Amino acid sequence: MHVYEVLLRPILTEKGNYQAEKLRQYTFEVDVRANKIQVRNAVETAFKVKVLDVSLMNVRGKQRRVGRRIGMTKAWKKAIVTLAQGDSISFFEGV
Repeated sequence: MHVYEVLLRPILTEKGNYQAEKLRQYTFEVDVRANKIQVRNAVETAFKVKVLDVSLMNVRGKQRRVGRRIGMTKAWKKAIVTLAQGDSISFFEGV
């Protein structure tokens, strides 16, 4: 899998903003087939930073209802990446 296919999108929430500021941890939605080594290489290549730790978790799909129909949202994988001291990622640079 190519390094730019691993990272799908950043997850920007209030908790994620706190983790980025205080703990140097950033959250991404990643491909469900990706492992920790691939996530580490993708973040280091894309953002030119040093990754200390990668935590992965599978997020199960939830049951949702639209009218009378009941369906499921898709399952996805979340990665929390811890960066080295002094490194940071700016998602909205120049906005």
